[in-house]
Parts: sequence; C-alpha cells; structure tokens
Amino acid sequence: MHRRSLAPVALGAALALAATACSCATSGQARSGAAGGKTLTVWYMDGDLSSQAQNAIDTAFEKATGAKVRVQIQEWDDINTKISTALAQDNPPDVLEIGNTDVPLFAATGALSDITAHRAQLAGGQSWLPGLVGPATVDGKLYAAPLFAGNRAVIYNKKIWGAAGVSTAPASFAELTADLDKIKKANASPGFSAFYFPGQYWYGALQFVWAAGGQLAVQNGGSWSGALESAAAQQGLAAWKSFQNTYSTAASRDVDTKSPDQAALFADGKAAAILDTSVNTVLKDAASHGDNALKDQIGTFPLPGAAPGTTQPVFLGGSDLAIAAKSPNQDLALAYLKAATSVSVQTGAIVGTDGWTPVSTQLIDQTSGSLSATSQAFAAAAKRSVATPATPGWATIESDKSINAFFADIATGRKSVAQAAKDFDAHLDQALNAAQ
Repeated sequence: MHRRSLAPVALGAALALAATACSCATSGQARSGAAGGKTLTVWYMDGDLSSQAQNAIDTAFEKATGAKVRVQIQEWDDINTKISTALAQDNPPDVLEIGNTDVPLFAATGALSDITAHRAQLAGGQSWLPGLVGPATVDGKLYAAPLFAGNRAVIYNKKIWGAAGVSTAPASFAELTADLDKIKKANASPGFSAFYFPGQYWYGALQFVWAAGGQLAVQNGGSWSGALESAAAQQGLAAWKSFQNTYSTAASRDVDTKSPDQAALFADGKAAAILDTSVNTVLKDAASHGDNALKDQIGTFPLPGAAPGTTQPVFLGGSDLAIAAKSPNQDLALAYLKAATSVSVQTGAIVGTDGWTPVSTQLIDQTSGSLSATSQAFAAAAKRSVATPATPGWATIESDKSINAFFADIATGRKSVAQAAKDFDAHLDQALNAAQ
C-alpha cells in the first residue's frame, strides 16, 4: 500500500507525519493559542447524525481544544467520487464521515491518515465492535475510528404469534423454527410468510454463513480468496436456503427488501416476522393506513444461534470518522475523533439523542437499560458482529450487486449451493484483489 508523505505541522507541539503513520498530538496538546484560532472542517452525511448529535461532538471538541468546527453536510449521490476528489486536493476537509465498508477504498490510495498508534487512546479502554473497526483496519493499520452502528434484529407480530400458540420469543434457532412451523400451520394463505426473507437480502443471509463458522473470504499473503466453498460456509448456505424456502413465500426468492417493501408486507399482516433495522419503518407504514394499534403488537429479538442464549453474528452498517492525509490539522483532527468516540458523546448523543448503536460492547451494556423494549434486541444483536473484507475491492461487490444475485441463485434453485459458491468465489478472487 502506497502512502503519501505529509509535511510536519506544529500546533502546540511538534507534529511529525511520516508516510507510514500519523503521529498526531495526544490528549491536551491541541489546546493552545494556535489551536484557538483554528477551524476544523468536518464532512457529515445527510440524514445520519442529527444536528444535536453533531453539536454535541463539536462542543466536546471545542471545549478540549479551543478550536472551532465548520460542518459541511454531504448528499449520498455519487459520494465516493466526491470524497475521492476532495481527498486528492491540497485543501481537503480535515475529518470525513465514511461508510464503514468504504474505508478501505480510500485508505488504499494513501488518502487517509494512519492512526494506528492512537487506537488505544481513541478507544479509551472500550472494545470496539468488529463490524465497525474491522473494515477500517487495512493490512493491520487503522485508518478510521468508529462513529455509530446500525444492524438487524427480528421484528415479529405478537398477535399473530399468540394466535398460533406462541407466547414467548425463542431462545435458540431450533425454538425459532418450531415456532414458525406453528405459525405457518395456522396461516395457510399462499401469500403469507411466517418469516418473510427476500432471496437477495444478503445482509441477513450472511448471518447464516457466519453462524456456521464460514467466511466470505480469507486473506493469505496479502491476497484475498473467496471462502464460500468451505464446508462451514456450505453448511450455512444450505441452512439459509432451507429457512428461506420454508418460511418465506416463493415470490420472495428473487427480490430484495424494497420490491415489494418488506416493512409494508409486515404492517399489512402478510408476514409474522421480518429481519430489519428498525421498527420505525413498520410503524410509519401502518400509521399511513390509519393503523395505530400495531405499535403495541410488535416484539423484537436477535436472530438466535444454535445454542440456547446465543445469537447469530450480524452485519453492521454504520459510519467511521477518518482524517484526510493532506489535512494540515492532523492533531486537531485526532482530537475530534477522540471527542466523537468518547463515552459522554456516545451515550448522550449517539444513543441518547439519535438512537444509534454505540461503538463498543461496553457502551452497549451501559446504555441498553435506557432503550425501549423493542430497541434492546438491536443493541444485543450488535455485540456479535463480523467485518466484511477490508479491501478496496469490496466496494465492487456491493456496487455490482453480485452478492445479491449469489443468494438469489441459491434461493431460487437456479444454481446449487455448491455451484453458486464456486462461481461467486471466483468473482471474489478477482474483485477483492483488483485494487491491491
């Protein structure tokens, strides 16, 4: 990996930035007369953090450093191209919010500062969630700090489950399938799903692969290889196909979550359960049809693992904060990351204001008691996450939708599990190594 050399910057203390590391100032050093006249430019994505949460980070940073913050909100359309262009300029934004799985795309070009030496300082004793920090760690070096996470849990209709004789949430995968068998038997309509699970829904399908001990890909000697032909991955894929084909409608096998909208199907009573990121979309759809009673009928739980009391590993969506390698304000940028990952900001703003999952298992435990009953399942599920391959080539897999087609090929039976895995492993071998 090629890194750009950065010129030394002095902000209260000498700052030496080499091609392999960002030796940013440690706690307290950024606060000086020089820092007091500085303004840090920060890019946030539209719709992610509320203005209150952004202000909480800005306030903590300004109090610690004496510097000011200029926030610029970015739209999602063509954002990766815009970030690439900005990072290549001599006056880039100092700090950028980047989707967690996109960090390797920019780290590989040397556009982000290496903050490996400051991981312990930034983490502050917290165990960061693997699904956030994993993609930000490329070839063993850290290029961004976690900001927030979002993930999936099971949303179910208590009324439908109760009518089928199921009164409690399952504690194991075997209990889940036994419950769904009862629900399916009690609801014979061909358009009804005991558990609606679209065939292209790779975020959810991957949980079955990880739960069986499989992986998408493995890295050896600097190169990546698809790993879906392994015995463990094959077991997980077969388990997912069986689950999807048994409890979701045949019409769901070659669609994603939006066509048709699974939240709308659930709200309309056509599904007893779905795997989704929030109950809010379901409630919003129900309210638009004048149904305000659904709120009291909704329950949630993490998708359970094989052993009682365990959960399947989840895919974490979310964002990290990275420092532009060409920023002249490296130590201040590091101080901003420290403010964003601090316990006070994470608990008060990220969770307390915006309702996102915080960046560590400790913070999840600390804040879960303050969450609503339906939100607690999402927090519990987030504690066990798996990272996508930390390589710029992963962006290709998401953008070309080949992973959507891979799972749909299995769900529909267009390909056997073995053949689909062989074909997709070949694509992973090419795509994940293309930008190395």
